[in-house]
Amino acid sequence: MLLLCFKIFFARILDVSLGTFRTILTIKEKKLYASITGFLEIIVWFFAAKEALNTTSSNIFIPISYALGFATGTYLGGLLSEKFISGNLGLQVITSNNNKEMIKIIRNHNYGVSVIEVNKHDSDTDKYMLFIEINKHKLSDITKLIHKLDPKAFIVVNDSKYVQNGYIK
Repeated sequence: MLLLCFKIFFARILDVSLGTFRTILTIKEKKLYASITGFLEIIVWFFAAKEALNTTSSNIFIPISYALGFATGTYLGGLLSEKFISGNLGLQVITSNNNKEMIKIIRNHNYGVSVIEVNKHDSDTDKYMLFIEINKHKLSDITKLIHKLDPKAFIVVNDSKYVQNGYIK
C-alpha cells in the first residue's frame, strides 16, 4: 500500500509540473514544445489515475497521495517555469521629482532607459516617466535600485510579448 501511495504521489508531481510548464509554454507561443510536454503529461497522468482507481483498497491514503502530488506538482511546476522560461518585462516608472541623477545612475547600472517628461495633474512639478525593458530575472534588482533612488517612485510592471531592438539587461 505504501509503495502504491508513493507511486501515485510522485506520478502526480510529474504530471502536474508538466501541465504547469505546458501552460506557460503555450502562453509564450511555443506550440511544438507545449504539445510534446502535453503528450508526456497525459501519459503520466493516465498511469497515475489508473493506479489510483484500479486498487481494491478503500484506504484514505490513496486520495491523499493523489491530492498531495497535485499540490506539490503545482508548486514545483511554478518553480520550474521561473527557472527555465525566459521572458521580458516592461517597467514604467514615474519619478517623484525631476530627477536626472536617478536616470544617470540607472543607466550606469547598465539598464536602457527611455525618458518622457510628464506633468502631475494637480501640480506644475515636472516629473519623468522612465521606460525600462528588462529580463524578468532582473526585476528585483531594478526595483530595489529605483526605490533606493526614489522611495516615492510609482512603478508599473507588464509582461512584454515582443521586443525588437533596444537594450535589455
